[in-house]
Amino acid sequence: MTTRIEHDLLGSSEVPGDAYYGIHSLRARENFDLSGIRLHSELIRALAEVKKACAVTNARVGYLEQDVADAISAACDEIVSGELRDQFITDVFQGGAGTSANMNANEVIANRAIELMGGSKGEYEKVHPLDSVNLSQSTNDVFPTAVRIAAIRLLVPAAHALSDLQRALQAKESEFAHVLKIGRTELQDAVPVTLGQEFAAWAQAIQRDWWRLYKVEERLRQVNLGGTAVGTGLNADRRYVYAVVEVLRDITGLPLARAENMIDVTQNCDVFAEVSGLIKAAAVNLAKIAADLRLLSSGPRAGLYEIRLPALQAGSSIMPGKVNPVATEAVSQAAFQIMANDVAITTAAASGQLDLNAFLPMLSHNLFQSLQLLRNAAVLLAEKCVKGIEANEERCGELVERSFATLTALSPYIGYEAASDLAKEAVESGKTIRELAMEKGLFTKEQLDAILSTVEMTKPGIAGN
Repeated sequence: MTTRIEHDLLGSSEVPGDAYYGIHSLRARENFDLSGIRLHSELIRALAEVKKACAVTNARVGYLEQDVADAISAACDEIVSGELRDQFITDVFQGGAGTSANMNANEVIANRAIELMGGSKGEYEKVHPLDSVNLSQSTNDVFPTAVRIAAIRLLVPAAHALSDLQRALQAKESEFAHVLKIGRTELQDAVPVTLGQEFAAWAQAIQRDWWRLYKVEERLRQVNLGGTAVGTGLNADRRYVYAVVEVLRDITGLPLARAENMIDVTQNCDVFAEVSGLIKAAAVNLAKIAADLRLLSSGPRAGLYEIRLPALQAGSSIMPGKVNPVATEAVSQAAFQIMANDVAITTAAASGQLDLNAFLPMLSHNLFQSLQLLRNAAVLLAEKCVKGIEANEERCGELVERSFATLTALSPYIGYEAASDLAKEAVESGKTIRELAMEKGLFTKEQLDAILSTVEMTKPGIAGN
């Protein structure tokens, strides 16, 4: 294998001759061989878009030759289209607040631009990774800007997936509006509800999650590109500072804006903690819904079995006929991981010191994973679970009749003590509340039908009145 020699502050090193990355990327891979996880594809795309915006702007204000800017732009376009991704070799866990990732981008873009200009990799006199590709920039404005762009692109489909899940739940709300069942508090029989009302409550929770994520995108639009090292803009021409975000907006198609206080955006990561907190809130709701569906489908012979979940795969290697609620279990695990990620994100955001947060690489990795998990879990729950749920109406009706839940609707007519006596006698005799109430002449069949109807027992007011 052919190699080339490259130099940096620490000395020289051999780089594979066909590699688009250079010595800075190589040292980063050697130093931070931690997880084996590479940069997220959306982050690589965003880094390329940032670099293109900077090159275009530097050429406009006269700091970069047009042919060099064009070559850099073309190289960036290739990366955005999905090429050269294997050349981004740095681990997601890296010291330096993203410097390794930024250097990796600089080197890959520079070497590809050199080729486009007719040169060979490593001929940095044509296009230099730092003097050309990183001109007017610092890792400290490039990396946070790229993180925000990538986060927006992952947040939008996550919000859409929640909206789709909400609609799926609302469809079941309508489908099951007539199915009377037992409501349960603390896992004990409470008062009747309809199965549709339970789905409506879940849909409302997901609607809140969708709205919160939809709105929080606005916070991610504020970027510090042009702020260079600490947000002051040192080494960047004022014309460049005021123009580069506009160029980036056109390139990405996103409504980005230059932060009013770029020092603030450079050093503070509370926005990411806020976004993560909302993702976590959505994960909490997903976990709760998944757990409820799992419980309501338990059985089928020895559990609640009020609903039937779609059968996705065989459930056991030893128990024939067993089918597990695997969709809900997978969603729960994704939700638990999101909750764990939020702890890491919160810790990283709180651990920034003075004018920079050194832990943004880990923070962003967890944020991207959480957004992807949220989107995928919402799609899984909607498509492979909720849309295929069936109501076991016979079982729901049986449990209502066998429970004491109907006593609550009767107590306004006969009083709490008499209702308690009926409950005690039902336990001893094995008869239903309806049967005992009619035997004792407390109500006629017509009266009981009116009081214990689905509509009467699941709306505000005194049933039958």
